[in-house]
Amino acid sequence: MGLIELRRVTKRFTRGAEIVEPLRELDLDVERGEFVALLGPSGSGKTSLLNLLSAVDRATSGSVVVAGTDLTTLPQRKLSDWRREHVGNVFQHGHLIPVLSAYENVELPLFLFPFDAAERHRRVATALDAVGLADRASHLPRQLSGGQEQRVAIARAIVAAPPLLVADEPTGNLDRDTADSVLALLRRLNAELGVTIVLVTHDAHAAEFATRRILLDKGRIVAAENAP
Repeated sequence: MGLIELRRVTKRFTRGAEIVEPLRELDLDVERGEFVALLGPSGSGKTSLLNLLSAVDRATSGSVVVAGTDLTTLPQRKLSDWRREHVGNVFQHGHLIPVLSAYENVELPLFLFPFDAAERHRRVATALDAVGLADRASHLPRQLSGGQEQRVAIARAIVAAPPLLVADEPTGNLDRDTADSVLALLRRLNAELGVTIVLVTHDAHAAEFATRRILLDKGRIVAAENAP
C-alpha cells in the first residue's frame, strides 16, 4: 500500500447560490518516499487537495487514505491527533513566532508529544543540523534571512519525524536563488531521510526539483510525469 491513496474524491461547497467543486472524481496514488509537485492554474484544486491530505478539510465523497487511515471516516475528535503524528506543514510564510528563537520555534510542536527534555533537545538539534542552521539556533526570526526563516519552518515541520510533509508555495516570497536553495533542501531531505513530500506550486521551475509532477485543471488530474 502506498502512503497516499485517493479514490473518486470530490470536494464540493456552496458559495452563495453557487455550487463549487474544486475537486472532481479524483484518483491519486503517492508511494512512500516520493517527492510530488502539484501544478496548475489558480482554482485548479491544488490547495484543496493538500488540505484533504493533511486532514485540514474533508472530502465530500470518495476515500482519502493516508498512512493507512481513511480520513473521510476518522472521527472529528481524532483528526488533530492524526495530523500531529503524520503531517508536517510548510507554508508560503514561515509563521515563526517572532519572540522565540529558532531553537524554540522548532521545539514547540514537540511539547504535544510525551518526550522528555533530553529527547526534545536531540530532535531539535538533529532537525536544525539537517537544514544547515545549527549555528543559528539562538537567533530570533528577525535576525534571520527569508531563506533561513523558511529553513527553520522546514526543521519545525520534520522535527517530529512525520511520514508526510506538505508544502504550499513554500518559496513564493523568496528570490530565485534563495528559493532554489530551499527547494534543493527539500529534495535532499526527501532523498536522505525518505520524507514523502507533496509540494503545491505555480512555478514550473520549482516543480523540477520533485521526482514526479502532476498537473491539475478544474479539479482533475490532466497530466503526470516522472522526473527525467
